[in-house]
Amino acid sequence: MRFRLVPLDGGPPVDLDKDLTLVGRNEDCDIRLDHKSISKVHSVLAKTDGLILVRDLGSTNGTRVNGQRVRRAALLPNDHLAFANFRYRVKFGDEPEEPVAVVATPPPVDEADDAEHTPPDVPVAKRAPEQVIRRNALPDVYPDGSPKT
Repeated sequence: MRFRLVPLDGGPPVDLDKDLTLVGRNEDCDIRLDHKSISKVHSVLAKTDGLILVRDLGSTNGTRVNGQRVRRAALLPNDHLAFANFRYRVKFGDEPEEPVAVVATPPPVDEADDAEHTPPDVPVAKRAPEQVIRRNALPDVYPDGSPKT
């Protein structure tokens, strides 16, 4: 699966090709953000199980997901990710930059009801299972906006 960070300031997207991507000001970083607000080794991004995990590496100005400062978090499609003041939107797969239309998904139905609405040529057992991605109920965040020691 393709993972990208699309800068919110309109720059070119950054493809996450490696399983582990180091973000920082240091020359050895995979994503090099050459600005004094970025720590030498700021954060690391890890691709796993169809998700991107981000971990702040003790940076001075922090890593934020959807405006919330985090130590670590799982990123979902269209999440906002910020390293200090560098802001990105997380994109998965080959989805377009801006969604054309939003389609609401119907509420889940039990299998007996679902069998009634399924075309007769598609057996209930042969349908592909739906993937459900859920946000971590207990993210590792700084609740008051400041790091805890």
